[in-house]
Order: sequence, then C-alpha cells, then structure tokens
Amino acid sequence: MAATAVRYLRSVGASTTAGPAPVDPLPRPDLRAVADDERLPVDPAEFRRVLGHFASGVTIVTAHDPDDTAGPAGFACQSFASLSLDPPLVTFMVARTSTTWPRIARAGAFCVNILGADQGALCRSFAVSGADKFASVAYEPAPATGSPLLDSVPAWIDCRIQAVHTGGDHLIVVGRVEALGATDGDGPLLFHRGAFGRFGPLGG
Repeated sequence: MAATAVRYLRSVGASTTAGPAPVDPLPRPDLRAVADDERLPVDPAEFRRVLGHFASGVTIVTAHDPDDTAGPAGFACQSFASLSLDPPLVTFMVARTSTTWPRIARAGAFCVNILGADQGALCRSFAVSGADKFASVAYEPAPATGSPLLDSVPAWIDCRIQAVHTGGDHLIVVGRVEALGATDGDGPLLFHRGAFGRFGPLGG
C-alpha cells in the first residue's frame, strides 16, 4: 500500500518526503482597492505623517539558510507584534519590494532581535540596502532555528514561518515561537515621528 501511494505521488509530481512546505516569498494577488483612474483616498505623505505619531519598538529580523552563499540575512523592522498566546505566534510586516525577505522565506525561520535603548546605531546598520549588515556584528545561532541571535540584545524570539499573508504593498509574516529569552537590561529603543527615542518615567 505504501509503495502504491509513493508511486501515485510521484506520478502527479508531489513530494514523497516529509518536511515543512516551502514558503512562497512573494505572493502577489491584485489587492488594489482604488482604480488607476481614481484619486487615492489619502495623500501618502499625510498618511506617513499621521501614522508616525504612533510610537513603536524596534527590532532586527534575522535568518540564515545554510545553502545561501551570501551568508546570513537581516533587516530593521518596527512593524513587529505578538499575535497569539496559544499557540505562541508573533508577526511582522515586510515590504514586497524587500530584497532580504526572499532569503528569509527560503530559510523558513527567523529570529526577532528586540533592540535596547542604546542600539540605534545597530538598527541603522541593518536599515541600509546592499551593505554587509553583519560586518563587525557579533552573533550566535539561536537555539531552535540557528538564525542569528545578535549579542547584547535585551530580548529575542526564535521562530519558524507559519504563514504569509498579503496586505497591500506589504506581506504579513506569522511566525510560530520555538524559543525565546530576555535579560534585565536597559529600556527599549523606540521609534517616533522619524526619530529614535527611549522610554522614561512619567512626570509627576
């Protein structure tokens, strides 16, 4: 019976080996809600200005595919959030035009490195395109996936890719948490209205 099933799978071109399904790095259905001859509902510059009032934390999302001869991949990401407790899921958003995302998708896993208040320079080094982002950056393999866990970050979440959804000009990546950790370090690095900041006590 098993041999018959294998022959059938081969005949239809299906995989006969177990393992996670490959992640499509660039799902691209047509999601435009505004026709080409219609005015956009809001001005993009105004959209950015208003949404910039929402302060967020800052992370660096990293991955490493052993077959990727270019080495580890990573990018600075502020659109990160926890999603579910049971099962433990997190999410981040990435532009469809990102050249780093296809490398993370091929790896099938990633590590979210949450940055501390004094790591603005580290964030900037991962926000550029085309440079060797890991030059002079110390890291070790995260315990579950082997994704780069950067030294001195106050917290990290090691994940496997669970799902990828489309959201306009971005992709919504859902990761299932395999391991995580934190230290009692300084406060978080924050991003607000185009600049870095830090969390401080409320005035009396």
